[in-house]
Amino acid sequence: MNRPVEALPHALQPYWDLSLAAVQAEALQLALAEDLFETLASPCTPEALAQMHAWQPEATRHWLTLLWSMQLLDRSRDAASEWHYASSEVARRYLTSSSALDCGDAWRFRLASLRDFGAGLANGLRGEKRPAPLANGERWAVAARGHLAREQAAVTAPAACELVAYRRATESAWRLLDLGGGPGLVAVALAKAFPYMHGVVFELPEAADVAAQHIAEAGLASRLEARGGDLVRDDIGTGYDLIWCSSVLHFVPELSACLAKLHAALKPGGELICVHAEIPEEPEAARRMLSYYLPLLWQGRRVTQAGELRQALLAQGFEVCEAQPIALPMAPATALVARRRTK
Repeated sequence: MNRPVEALPHALQPYWDLSLAAVQAEALQLALAEDLFETLASPCTPEALAQMHAWQPEATRHWLTLLWSMQLLDRSRDAASEWHYASSEVARRYLTSSSALDCGDAWRFRLASLRDFGAGLANGLRGEKRPAPLANGERWAVAARGHLAREQAAVTAPAACELVAYRRATESAWRLLDLGGGPGLVAVALAKAFPYMHGVVFELPEAADVAAQHIAEAGLASRLEARGGDLVRDDIGTGYDLIWCSSVLHFVPELSACLAKLHAALKPGGELICVHAEIPEEPEAARRMLSYYLPLLWQGRRVTQAGELRQALLAQGFEVCEAQPIALPMAPATALVARRRTK
C-alpha cells in the first residue's frame, strides 16, 4: 500500500491565519496587562497561578498552553506529571516590566495604532478621514518619551553598535550625526561603545529636548549635543565622519535635496548609514513590510521600491559600499552604507 502524501497547506490557509493571529494577539495583550511574564520568572503550575489571581483553573491552563506554543513560555513536568510554566528567554528579556529592554508597552502601542488604522481603511479609501501626520513635533516627542525610546534601546541601538563596529575603531576619534534621532538612545549607545566619539542628535525641537534629557542622564553632555531644527530649512552641521539615518527619508519632501544635504555634511571619505525599508518585489516579503508601512503610504509619505534608494544615493555622488539586511521586529529593513568620495 502506498504511503499517503503529506498534506500541503490549503490555498486559503494564509488568510485563515490572519484570524488566528487575532487570538494570539489578545493572549499576549492579556499576559502583558496581568504582568504574567514577571510573575512567571519562577515556574508555576496553572492551578497555583489561577488560585493566586482568582482565575478559572481550566481557562488558565489553556491560556498558558497557547503562550507556550507562541514560545513566550517554557514548560516542564514535575515528578507528579504536573506542568510547570515559566517565562521564556525572549519574554524575560523583552516583555517583563523589570527588564531594561522591556518592549511590552511599545508592542501594545503598535497593536492599538495598527488596529485603529486597519479599522479606518474603508474611510481612508473614500477620502472621508485621513490619519494625523506622524511628524508633528509634539506627537514625536511623546513617542520619544514612550514606545520609541523602548524600541531604540532594545532593538535599534544594538543594531547600530554592531554595524558601526565594523566601520570604526573603538580607540579612534570621530564625529557622529544621528539624524532624526528621536530619544537619542542610538547616539548614547554609540558614545558608550566608542569613548572618543563626539556627535550631534538632530531632531524636531520638542523631541530634541527629550534626547537632551537622555544624554544628560547618561552623563554624556560633554560629548553629545541635541540640536532641534527642521531638516529641510535648518543647518545640520558639517564635517561628520558618520551619519546615522534611520527611517528619516520616509518623511522628507524631496529625497534628492535631502541626500545632497547629507552628502555635503560628511567629510570626504565619511559614511552615511541609511537604514530604511523598501518595498520588495517578492510578494511574501512585501506583505510583511506593507502591513507595517501602509499607514505611511496612506498619508502620502515615501516608501521606496527595492533598489530605488540605492540609485538615489548614487545620483547624489555617493559610493554605495555595502547593503546589509537588518531584522527589525515589525518589518525588515536594509542598511545601505554610502561613502562620500575623497575626490
